[in-house]
Amino acid sequence: MLHLAVRMAGHRIAALLAVACAVLGGAALITGTGILAESGLRSELPAGRLAGADVVVSTDQSFHPAGDLPIALPERGTVPAGLVGRLAGLPGVTAAVGDVSFPAAVIDAGGRVVPTQDPRAAGHGWSSTRLLTDPDVAGAAPAGADEVALDRATAEAAGVRVGDEVEVVAAGRSAAAYRVTAVVGAPDAGILFADPTAVRLSGRAGGERAGTVDLVGLRTEPGAEAAVAAAAREAIKDTGADTGTGNAGPGTGTGTGNKDTAATPDTDSSTGTGTGADSSTGTGTGTGADTGTSTSSGSGSGSGTGAKLIASTGSDRGDIASPGAGASRSLLILLAGSLSGIIMLIIGFVMASALAVSIGGQRRDLALMRAVGATPRQIRRLAATQATLVAAVAAVPGVGLGYLLAGQFRRMLVDREVIPEALPLTYSPLPALAAVLLLGLAVQASARGAAWRTSRRPATEAVAESRSEPRTPSRLRARAGLLLIVAATTLSAVPLLNRTVLGAAATSMAGIIGAIGLALAGPALVRGIGDAAARRLRPGVSAPTWLAVANIRGYALRISGVVSALAMAVVFVLTYTLAQTTVMSATAQDTRTGTLAQQRLSAPGLGGVPAGTLAAVTETAGVRAAAPVGDTTVVWIHDMLGEPQADAGPAMILTPAASKVLDLGVRDGDTARLTGDTVAVSSEVARSAGVGERVTLVLGDGSRVRPEIVAVYDRGLGFGQVVLSRDLAAGHTTAGLDQSVLVRTDGTDAARRALTALAASRPGLVLEPTDTGGGESLGDAPATVWINLATIVVLLGYLLLSIANKLVATTAQRRNEIAALRLNGTTPRQVLSMMRREAAVIGAAALGTGVLLSAIPLALLGIGFLDRPWPAGPVWLLPAVALTVICTAFVTVELPTRQALRTAPAHALSARE
Repeated sequence: MLHLAVRMAGHRIAALLAVACAVLGGAALITGTGILAESGLRSELPAGRLAGADVVVSTDQSFHPAGDLPIALPERGTVPAGLVGRLAGLPGVTAAVGDVSFPAAVIDAGGRVVPTQDPRAAGHGWSSTRLLTDPDVAGAAPAGADEVALDRATAEAAGVRVGDEVEVVAAGRSAAAYRVTAVVGAPDAGILFADPTAVRLSGRAGGERAGTVDLVGLRTEPGAEAAVAAAAREAIKDTGADTGTGNAGPGTGTGTGNKDTAATPDTDSSTGTGTGADSSTGTGTGTGADTGTSTSSGSGSGSGTGAKLIASTGSDRGDIASPGAGASRSLLILLAGSLSGIIMLIIGFVMASALAVSIGGQRRDLALMRAVGATPRQIRRLAATQATLVAAVAAVPGVGLGYLLAGQFRRMLVDREVIPEALPLTYSPLPALAAVLLLGLAVQASARGAAWRTSRRPATEAVAESRSEPRTPSRLRARAGLLLIVAATTLSAVPLLNRTVLGAAATSMAGIIGAIGLALAGPALVRGIGDAAARRLRPGVSAPTWLAVANIRGYALRISGVVSALAMAVVFVLTYTLAQTTVMSATAQDTRTGTLAQQRLSAPGLGGVPAGTLAAVTETAGVRAAAPVGDTTVVWIHDMLGEPQADAGPAMILTPAASKVLDLGVRDGDTARLTGDTVAVSSEVARSAGVGERVTLVLGDGSRVRPEIVAVYDRGLGFGQVVLSRDLAAGHTTAGLDQSVLVRTDGTDAARRALTALAASRPGLVLEPTDTGGGESLGDAPATVWINLATIVVLLGYLLLSIANKLVATTAQRRNEIAALRLNGTTPRQVLSMMRREAAVIGAAALGTGVLLSAIPLALLGIGFLDRPWPAGPVWLLPAVALTVICTAFVTVELPTRQALRTAPAHALSARE
């Protein structure tokens, strides 16, 4: 069987080249996507400044939903400070360091902010130098409140040495002068203060994070790392879940209680009373720690549960050192997951089409084998073996190309600041093995399916049918295709019900499913078009036209395969691109309409807006309203069909004053009630909970809360699905600062000049208008849109290459037909004219059906997102697609036809294909 398959393949080079190209491109795409997915699961971040700690105890920086992949959390959690002493006493521990982080930035002599890797967590206590592998300290440790140490890169950028004075903005306070006492040679050591100063600046002396540290680093004796890690996990096993409830006014309450050793030996109880305009009382229960602390602020009542503690060693320390970078791995998984579905659909379609052409050209050979006694099973096995041989040869370079493609994709992600430079890709044989396995199964199924009809026909009928097609297209196939088109139309209604990115993704999927339905129903459709054209032919029509119509009627299956492939390219480009641009336009429309403020003040180099900025802005002439805005990540937990579902996404942090600078499109409730334990949610979230109800959220540091919904708004696309009150988010973000201040002025130039002067007077402040453009052009597109567009280009290239090879193979298989026409008196010019007319029909049919299949999904998308029956996007897209399709059809038919005309008719008929 293998020898026979090889000999048959040698006579079908043109057709099998299309199969090889389909396999090569498919292997590259599957391998590249697999590398992204594996990197999201297994990529290891460098330990960075924690490299000197053998064991790191911290909060778990991931949320683990039941039955799903972990969700990375970007905000750093806290650890009870009492653990430092307990862990220091473990056998094998030589040092235990409680590390704190807070925003800090150095101001150079020119008043510019010196860039740091992460200004939100650049400040540390001097004791954190013991977490470094080689501190390489030049100078002495800072001791006073006005002393500081800098890492070498920061000191060189600021142009300072030991003994010089430098201005530092720390924890949102005004810039102050510090004396540099040391320069630390280790990279990313940060800006180091005396430990008491660091505790005060980080807010650990009081407030929401009192009595906590960010993490505990343990240095161990040689060879004791594993034992210390096990002992640390045992020590923290019952620590970290803290729950507090209370009714609070504007003050805060903190209390500490003793360990309860009665019925619940691992429980601490505490009660605290807050001070302020209103009295507040909170109760807290901690687990496993020697003391429990409860903090309550704002108004309302609620409860929260902290993230569990973990002990990390080896490569796991990288996620703890850079929680935000670790969260980028989840993005790789999401990207790979979102791409895999569409890639597998397209690869399956292209593979089946290429093998249908290849096997179709061998029907006579297979029919003769049936006539001499080959069983149906042997025929199918022969076809599958031949296709597998070609796939095996093409898969090797395809897999190699996939590894190169993944590297280029990562470079694009880094350039667009979607993932950090420190996050590497993980290369292993697993993606290659997965690609080979999936493609092998696809080739086997497609080849056996293509040979099914010939293998099952009686030998005499198979031989008789080998040079023609079935006169009547399969009704079952046509009905299945129509059902798929109906299903695609139904799926395209999702944007009317779900105005989210996920809802818009249904448009692309509906278009692809409709194109697959067209491939199934295509023969009946093409045959109907041919019959209709034949009935309308005038008696004096030219010979090429008559021949073209006759070929369309007689070879509907052959022509429909080409038409459906080109139509899929049209549908894919239109739906996928216009879905992206429509969502982008709707988002910009929401943001533009809902933003009442004209100006935005931010301080990206400082890690957040310094304290006092809001008060200074409100006192500026011409300012009518100003409100702080923050951002974080939340995980919304809800029930879907009776099963718990966890969805992660960005969330805004607002105060009641935000209603004066933002219009979220509130339809129920009032954002002025955003105080204490409250949230506002979009109308999409509100389908499962309304105003007055409580929802379960996991905040960015892993704390689980159940806040009350006080408002429901419609502009979720522009402002996110969840808005947290500032009180609720307090103590649960890494920086603990507002990220910007939105300013609403009287619109005069005087007000703008006054704000510009204010920003210039404070180092690090950046003033920019809120309306920076329409946000609807590709130049304004966010990084995720560019990633999707790059994916479209790659997939389109794969599609067009496969379609071109298929058209070339199909035309090359018609050499005998062309030779017979020439022997009957048809001139080469007439043959070319006939083939060009067929190419015109193919191009027009593909373009027309592709546009029709895209029209309904895109119209419903426009209605759902823009309240109009057409999408948003570049006007040149449709003409460009039409030109590409027509050129592909003509060029790939013209070239092999001219090649066939160079061969003498008698020789062409006598030669084997």
